[in-house]
Amino acid sequence: MRTKKSFYSVGILVALSLLALAGCGPIGQYIVRSVPSLTGVAAAQESTPVAGAPAASLAAETGSAPAAAFTQGTVLDELQSTLNGIYEAVNPSVVSIQVTQKVSSMMQQMPFYGMLPQAPEDQYQQGAGSGFVWDKQGHIVTNYHVIENADKVRVVFADGTNVLAEVVGTDPDSDLAVLKIDVPAEQLQPVTLADSQQVRVGQLAVAIGNPFGLGNTMTVGFVSAIGRSLPAQTTSTSSARYTIPDIIQTDAPINPGNSGGVLVNEKGEVVGVPSAIISPVRASAGIGFAIPSAIVQEVVPALIGEGNYTHAWLGISGTTLTPDVAQAMNLDENQRGALVITVQENGPAGNAGLRGSDGEISVDGQTLPTGGDIIIALAGNTVNTFEDLVANLARFSAGETVTLTVIRNGALRELEVTLGERPQSTAIVPVTPQQGEEPRTTQGAAWLGIMAMSMNSQLAEAMNLPADQQGVLVGQVQADSPADKAGLRGSDKAVTLNGQEFAIGGDVITAWNGEAIASMPELQARVRFSQPGDEVTLTILRNGRQQQLTVTLEARP
Repeated sequence: MRTKKSFYSVGILVALSLLALAGCGPIGQYIVRSVPSLTGVAAAQESTPVAGAPAASLAAETGSAPAAAFTQGTVLDELQSTLNGIYEAVNPSVVSIQVTQKVSSMMQQMPFYGMLPQAPEDQYQQGAGSGFVWDKQGHIVTNYHVIENADKVRVVFADGTNVLAEVVGTDPDSDLAVLKIDVPAEQLQPVTLADSQQVRVGQLAVAIGNPFGLGNTMTVGFVSAIGRSLPAQTTSTSSARYTIPDIIQTDAPINPGNSGGVLVNEKGEVVGVPSAIISPVRASAGIGFAIPSAIVQEVVPALIGEGNYTHAWLGISGTTLTPDVAQAMNLDENQRGALVITVQENGPAGNAGLRGSDGEISVDGQTLPTGGDIIIALAGNTVNTFEDLVANLARFSAGETVTLTVIRNGALRELEVTLGERPQSTAIVPVTPQQGEEPRTTQGAAWLGIMAMSMNSQLAEAMNLPADQQGVLVGQVQADSPADKAGLRGSDKAVTLNGQEFAIGGDVITAWNGEAIASMPELQARVRFSQPGDEVTLTILRNGRQQQLTVTLEARP
């Protein structure tokens, strides 16, 4: 679900925690968060003539094609002038982020073209995304997923200036990161932020970034929707899943490589940071998502000053109340609100007495929870959906006390909740390089020793598993690695899907110490939070049968 970094890489227990699937839909449709290798793909755009006099009369009066009627001072000229001005003003502020990652001893998410040979000890892969200048001190903002797991980060300006960067702060839960470079202040042209809360559907939206590694590319569209939510790609130490609220949706073409760039308005002001697309082909399908500037303005200064950002935390999981569930709870089917499903023990909501669901109903073959508190307002702000609850919560800080208005057993109640700090998420630990040392990020030292990828419906069906099977398909097991010693098996069969060859048949990891593993990022997070010597029980599917393996993690070679 996130566009754009070259290692291709809900429901939640959130500060809230959301129950929504990140990327469900027709087979082959998914949200992309990846930046592909620097391969060039050109895309032509069409322009639509501005409405005016009928074509026949234009041709008769001018003696030429209708297009000739568009002369200086027309709407088209004004639009072109505006777009030219935006590009000239903003392009110097947008940079290319080039990352290098060592992959010989790390898990990676990638298609397998048959069985890969044993990887050499020093194997690297490169990727590219986008970023933008924040201030004259050399701070560069990009997406967290662009620089996640990177061993080396470079920043390339429109004029060709190419410098190493240091990671100074990251926040996976808002998918933002800040880099620091050492260049003269006069070479830096910071962006201007707009107030994303004033953005409206139909407004001009211009994206500038580096799609497919093609630097300094501008695409144009409109704001398609506001108030969307986007799953954060990481999990906390408690396996909580979070969402980013108030996401801006646009039809301005956004492709892999645009991540971390800018989405600007007609004044050239940044309204959002492109972060994800929904597409069946890992390229623009007219549905792109940008992190709103209001979140950027809140998070980035904290990343510069502290290296991290503390999100307010409520400690529940929940979902939007549906008419069927409302009726099952003896409420009007039009009742709106956020249904609380679970409440974390000793969390802020738990300490305030909030109650989770204690019943369930079956609707169209799906089991739905019932019986929990229904939150209809937070601090006086109306909550119609679970997304509203997440968005409202994001406007408060840990330690603040807010009033929740809830429906419990058909009656209104008000509960005072003192918000806590969201449990720490997996994140890059910022480090400052020593003199003469190239900047790099550091991860946990534990090592599993596999190459793998997230399951999807097509892979599952090819392996005679349920189409909705989740987990991590093991593609290759490195010799003498912890995974090898534990008996984990890689893939040994080739299958062609959508014209691409994949290796299948390997073990599918579905749980880590009893906690479900749905995707590669979740497995990577578990490894990073472990230490060499830790004993881990992996639940796997092998030939369709579930079994468990005990793995003793080791230090990375």
